[in-house]
Amino acid sequence: MIKLLEVVLFRARIPVLVTLGIVTVVMGYFATHLRMDAGFFKQFPSEHEYIKTFFDYQDRLFGANRVIVVLRQKDGDIWNQQFLGTLKGISDDIFYLPGIDRRTVTSLWTPNTRVLEITEDGISARDVIPGRITPETMKGDAITQLRNDVIKGNLVGRLVSNDFTASLVVADLLEYDAKTGERLNYFDLGAKLEENIRHKYEQGDAPYEVHIIGFAKMISDIAAGGIESAPLFFGAAFILTVLALYLYCFSWKLTWLTVLCSATSVVWQFGLITVLGYGLDPLAILVPFLVFAIGTSHGVQQLNMITAELSHGTAPEEAARSSFRGLLIPGSLSLVTAVVGFAALYIVPIPQIQELAVTASIGTGLKIVSNLVMLPLIASYFTYADTYAALIKRVRDTRLAIIKQLGVFAVPAVAYPVSALFFGLFVFAVIESQNRHVGDLHPGAPELRPDARYNYDANIISAKFSIGLDLLTVVTETPPQACVNYQHMNYVNEFSYYMQNQDGVRSVVSAAFTAKQVNAGWNEGNLKFRALPRNSDALSQSIGPIPTSSGLLDYDCTMLPVQVFTTDAKATTLISVVSAVKTWRAQRGIVPVLGQKDDKLLGLGDSTPDICWIERDQRDGSWVLTPSDLSGLVFTPPDWAKASYTLTVTGLKAPSAPSDINNVIAELIGLKGPHCPVDRPQRSVQSPYKTAPELFSFTLPVTVGKAGEPQALDILGAIKEKGFKLEEDTKIHVEGLPYSFHIRLASGGGGVTAAVNETIHVS
Repeated sequence: MIKLLEVVLFRARIPVLVTLGIVTVVMGYFATHLRMDAGFFKQFPSEHEYIKTFFDYQDRLFGANRVIVVLRQKDGDIWNQQFLGTLKGISDDIFYLPGIDRRTVTSLWTPNTRVLEITEDGISARDVIPGRITPETMKGDAITQLRNDVIKGNLVGRLVSNDFTASLVVADLLEYDAKTGERLNYFDLGAKLEENIRHKYEQGDAPYEVHIIGFAKMISDIAAGGIESAPLFFGAAFILTVLALYLYCFSWKLTWLTVLCSATSVVWQFGLITVLGYGLDPLAILVPFLVFAIGTSHGVQQLNMITAELSHGTAPEEAARSSFRGLLIPGSLSLVTAVVGFAALYIVPIPQIQELAVTASIGTGLKIVSNLVMLPLIASYFTYADTYAALIKRVRDTRLAIIKQLGVFAVPAVAYPVSALFFGLFVFAVIESQNRHVGDLHPGAPELRPDARYNYDANIISAKFSIGLDLLTVVTETPPQACVNYQHMNYVNEFSYYMQNQDGVRSVVSAAFTAKQVNAGWNEGNLKFRALPRNSDALSQSIGPIPTSSGLLDYDCTMLPVQVFTTDAKATTLISVVSAVKTWRAQRGIVPVLGQKDDKLLGLGDSTPDICWIERDQRDGSWVLTPSDLSGLVFTPPDWAKASYTLTVTGLKAPSAPSDINNVIAELIGLKGPHCPVDRPQRSVQSPYKTAPELFSFTLPVTVGKAGEPQALDILGAIKEKGFKLEEDTKIHVEGLPYSFHIRLASGGGGVTAAVNETIHVS
């Protein structure tokens, strides 16, 4: 078979090489359209529990993808007209940058920054900087009042640095433009932040420094650094490769042929990924160099075989044929193995890693053509000087003599000690690997150098402010109007206090904490009243000043998030904080209203059965169950349950969506979140079970027993009694139940990072 392939290809060398030349030109054209491509959502493992929470509440929770701009006074404090006027300019400029979610822009100058002051009439709520104040009138008493209001409004450490030398502007970013639907260009935004903000306000002898952090700035700096250093890196690698190849074969023809074939496959790679609709992620910018190196490696194998034949007096064409025959199968197997290895990364459910898998697999696979076929075909046309065979023979003999000297390591007297040494190193490595952490271990962006401007900015902001990008939001899903129910609010309050006292937590913000402060304000600031009112009307009064734009509640109080600001985004910190949440949920979580008799705590853990059971709760007083769920089904009435309920039980024909083979494989080996038989829709999307074909429907009265005590709920018996049949794919929709109370991890930048770390750790 190999002989036949050799005969066909070498007889048709010209047509084959012309075809490959045309392909190179076409792919080169497409390669010129290759773009750098970055996206915030690309780093999300979309099926992870935390990311599902993020997507469910992304329109109501903020902080996952934000940009923070800090204006810092080099000498003195911020309480002067010039600084505050400059801060106003930065706030306005950020408001009009592309991709900014304008409703989230927050600074001392924005109207969403308010202060609550205790007066003789109760509480006075006003803007920190009144609308009548302009940069020109910000002086004297206005600055004094602003300073007092910043302290009263608990804005120190949040919008103003702890030492009063800096103030920040923060805004969330929109991944997609609401009008055009186009994805945000992070490189363009990063450039605008640098040009329109930093350069504008740091120019000349300005007494300020501008510090900027956020995903947009980080990825922009990585891309800029890559574009700046890639040519230098490639140039150095190219020169070293050429020198190494020449010193190996002492033939400029073979040297440039190997380099040309390796570079050609990179051109093909760039063209193909462009045709397939992919871009080059800044974090995968080294993949083309990897592909080039792999090509050079296989090219050296070809050179070795060709020069070996030439040293024995073989004709150039026959030497090329011999190399083709000898390396096609082992070389192909080697490259296919590498392709499979890269392709295996595709089952990791993170788009960024999947794109890397596609890019690397394509580039490596193309080496079969460029290095195992094209290289020997071109080499068959080469001619060499009469003295070349003798030269290469002397070189090969010298190398062989050197290699023979290394044979001493195969002598038992040397081999045993060396093997023992390496075995000891292996044991040491295994022991040390137990302390391995996935994720960041230092502040800032590890992809950038420690002295990079971004990391410098991150360190300054971390040192001077109590909050930053390191936000992990725990969502508590509650019954409607939970914010005016003392029992529900006190639960959130206790959970907030618990998280406040965890290692790695800098501060905690929640509706319960804020309501306690407001309640004290309504009572002349008396610390005795810094507690949650037990009366619903008084609780409503305390909740009233908290807007939904704060991200601490929604319009019907079915979501009461707890915002946990961590000390940093290190893997160890996030593991500690996430573990604390899971411990609380396991020990003090409120049992779902429906459960299984054999597992009274089902739904409070983080195992697959727990996660899938919670997915059955549609969060509107209804559950969607499978026929197997009905056996041993129990109803656990919560403390807020009524004396009785009338449930509506409906059988639905809900066909399951086909499973993607990549997702199935990833789930089986633990790289993907569980595929549950019932998927809960996003909060903004109507449940698909609402429109599924109805098979049967009936009502079922339920008398409530003691709160917290499971009682049998025999829906299966009722279905059989009424003569209805259950098929395997039938879904049972149960309406009219009391709402459950769930604690869900996690939104915010910390939640996203924790999800990525956990997904990669499993892989």
